[in-house]
Amino acid sequence: MQRTAPEMQRFGYSEEAVRDHDAIDRRSLTMAQRIVAKIDADPRREGLEHARRVCARWVERGNVPAKEWMEILGRPWPEIRAILLEDSEEGRRLRQNDPFCGILTPRERWAIYREATADEAR
Repeated sequence: MQRTAPEMQRFGYSEEAVRDHDAIDRRSLTMAQRIVAKIDADPRREGLEHARRVCARWVERGNVPAKEWMEILGRPWPEIRAILLEDSEEGRRLRQNDPFCGILTPRERWAIYREATADEAR
Protein backbone atom coordinates (compact mmCIF):
# COMPACT_ATOMS: atom_id res chain seq x y z
CA MET A 1 0.00 0.00 0.00
CA GLN A 2 1.37 3.39 -1.01
CA ARG A 3 1.37 5.87 1.84
CA THR A 4 1.25 9.65 1.72
CA ALA A 5 4.26 11.68 2.88
CA PRO A 6 2.64 12.65 6.23
CA GLU A 7 1.72 9.01 6.89
CA MET A 8 5.26 7.86 6.11
CA GLN A 9 6.67 10.48 8.48
CA ARG A 10 4.22 9.37 11.17
CA PHE A 11 5.62 5.84 10.78
CA GLY A 12 9.14 7.09 11.41
CA TYR A 13 10.42 7.69 7.90
CA SER A 14 12.65 10.72 7.60
CA GLU A 15 11.69 13.69 5.48
CA GLU A 16 14.59 12.80 3.16
CA ALA A 17 13.34 9.23 2.73
CA VAL A 18 9.88 10.53 1.88
CA ARG A 19 11.37 12.96 -0.65
CA ASP A 20 13.45 10.15 -2.17
CA HIS A 21 10.38 7.93 -2.48
CA ASP A 22 8.39 10.73 -4.10
CA ALA A 23 11.26 11.34 -6.53
CA ILE A 24 11.29 7.65 -7.47
CA ASP A 25 7.53 7.78 -8.10
CA ARG A 26 7.91 10.86 -10.32
CA ARG A 27 10.76 9.25 -12.26
CA SER A 28 8.72 6.07 -12.68
CA LEU A 29 5.82 8.07 -14.10
CA THR A 30 8.17 9.86 -16.49
CA MET A 31 9.49 6.51 -17.69
CA ALA A 32 5.94 5.26 -18.18
CA GLN A 33 5.14 8.40 -20.21
CA ARG A 34 8.15 7.79 -22.48
CA ILE A 35 7.28 4.11 -22.85
CA VAL A 36 3.70 5.00 -23.80
CA ALA A 37 4.98 7.55 -26.34
CA LYS A 38 7.16 4.89 -27.98
CA ILE A 39 4.33 2.36 -28.13
CA ASP A 40 1.90 5.00 -29.41
CA ALA A 41 4.35 5.88 -32.21
CA ASP A 42 4.59 2.24 -33.35
CA PRO A 43 1.51 1.07 -35.29
CA ARG A 44 2.53 -2.56 -34.67
CA ARG A 45 2.77 -1.98 -30.91
CA GLU A 46 5.92 -4.11 -30.66
CA GLY A 47 6.65 -2.72 -27.19
CA LEU A 48 3.29 -3.99 -25.98
CA GLU A 49 4.01 -7.43 -27.40
CA HIS A 50 7.42 -7.37 -25.73
CA ALA A 51 5.78 -6.57 -22.37
CA ARG A 52 3.38 -9.49 -22.84
CA ARG A 53 6.28 -11.87 -23.47
CA VAL A 54 8.18 -10.54 -20.45
CA CYS A 55 5.10 -10.86 -18.28
CA ALA A 56 4.41 -14.43 -19.43
CA ARG A 57 7.99 -15.35 -18.50
CA TRP A 58 7.55 -13.77 -15.08
CA VAL A 59 4.31 -15.66 -14.47
CA GLU A 60 6.05 -18.94 -15.38
CA ARG A 61 8.66 -18.12 -12.73
CA GLY A 62 6.01 -17.52 -10.07
CA ASN A 63 6.13 -13.72 -9.99
CA VAL A 64 2.88 -12.82 -8.21
CA PRO A 65 2.53 -9.18 -9.45
CA ALA A 66 2.97 -10.47 -13.01
CA LYS A 67 -0.34 -12.32 -12.73
CA GLU A 68 -2.13 -9.02 -12.23
CA TRP A 69 -0.26 -7.53 -15.18
CA MET A 70 -1.16 -10.53 -17.40
CA GLU A 71 -4.82 -9.69 -16.87
CA ILE A 72 -4.17 -6.01 -17.60
CA LEU A 73 -2.15 -6.83 -20.75
CA GLY A 74 -5.15 -8.71 -22.13
CA ARG A 75 -7.06 -5.44 -22.37
CA PRO A 76 -7.07 -3.01 -25.31
CA TRP A 77 -4.08 -0.67 -25.58
CA PRO A 78 -6.02 2.48 -24.57
CA GLU A 79 -6.92 0.85 -21.24
CA ILE A 80 -3.36 -0.39 -20.65
CA ARG A 81 -2.06 3.05 -21.57
CA ALA A 82 -4.39 4.73 -19.06
CA ILE A 83 -3.28 2.36 -16.30
CA LEU A 84 0.41 3.04 -17.00
CA LEU A 85 -0.15 6.79 -16.90
CA GLU A 86 -2.50 6.88 -13.93
CA ASP A 87 -1.11 9.31 -11.36
CA SER A 88 -2.68 7.65 -8.35
CA GLU A 89 -1.76 5.28 -5.56
CA GLU A 90 -2.88 2.36 -7.74
CA GLY A 91 -0.89 3.61 -10.73
CA ARG A 92 2.23 4.00 -8.60
CA ARG A 93 1.79 0.51 -7.17
CA LEU A 94 1.41 -1.06 -10.60
CA ARG A 95 4.38 0.80 -12.09
CA GLN A 96 6.63 -0.66 -9.38
CA ASN A 97 6.34 -4.05 -11.09
CA ASP A 98 5.43 -3.27 -14.69
CA PRO A 99 6.68 -5.61 -17.44
CA PHE A 100 7.69 -2.79 -19.81
CA CYS A 101 11.40 -3.19 -19.11
CA GLY A 102 13.49 -3.13 -22.26
CA ILE A 103 11.22 -0.71 -24.14
CA LEU A 104 13.44 2.28 -23.41
CA THR A 105 17.09 2.10 -24.42
CA PRO A 106 19.74 2.53 -21.73
CA ARG A 107 20.45 5.99 -23.19
CA GLU A 108 16.76 6.96 -22.85
CA ARG A 109 16.61 5.67 -19.28
CA TRP A 110 19.76 7.55 -18.27
CA ALA A 111 18.38 10.74 -19.81
CA ILE A 112 15.35 10.39 -17.53
CA TYR A 113 17.63 9.85 -14.51
CA ARG A 114 19.63 12.97 -15.43
CA GLU A 115 16.44 15.03 -15.89
CA ALA A 116 15.10 13.82 -12.55
CA THR A 117 18.35 14.68 -10.80
CA ALA A 118 18.32 18.16 -12.32
CA ASP A 119 14.68 18.63 -11.27
CA GLU A 120 15.46 17.57 -7.70
CA ALA A 121 18.36 20.03 -7.52
CA ARG A 122 15.99 22.95 -8.24
